[in-house]
Amino acid sequence: MLKGCAEELLEQGWLVLLPSRRPDASLGQVARAAVRGRGHVPQQTRHRPLTVAADWARPAELAERVRVVLDRPADLLVAWVHQSYRDAVLRAVAPLLAPQAPVVEVHDSGAVDPVRGVPDPALPGHPTQQVVLGFVRHGGGTRWLSHEEASAGVLKAVHRALEGRAPSVHQVGEIDTWATRH
Repeated sequence: MLKGCAEELLEQGWLVLLPSRRPDASLGQVARAAVRGRGHVPQQTRHRPLTVAADWARPAELAERVRVVLDRPADLLVAWVHQSYRDAVLRAVAPLLAPQAPVVEVHDSGAVDPVRGVPDPALPGHPTQQVVLGFVRHGGGTRWLSHEEASAGVLKAVHRALEGRAPSVHQVGEIDTWATRH
């Protein structure tokens, strides 16, 4: 779902490691257009994404496979990991990050606790932007965010992280407030 975000980072010259269930997914054209609409001009350097076959259920193995392809500590981490694996996976990859490298954690609305809210950042030693993905009201009903909408929302948080802005929570779309009231 974050292919557009990854593509934009590649166009900016970032080295991107993208664990994905669908490595052949179409490009996120809407997300890239949204960023360009804000006056961003990508650098000419373009990398190909590196893919690593790994399993969240084996976080140490995942981290080792990533370590093998990195030639230096990572300057940014964008992570959308299912809640049940989140802490173990992020702790496993933490040693691969440069000191103070910003982190962008992505959560679906199910990760938001009605009482406690968004989970605390998994890597407290790194400035963290958190993104909660919700839904969109459409016609008389609702729909999940499209890949492009999710990607554009996460990309905004990535830019805040890269600008060194204070850690914050970003809501993309609406969150079901009924669950928090009952």
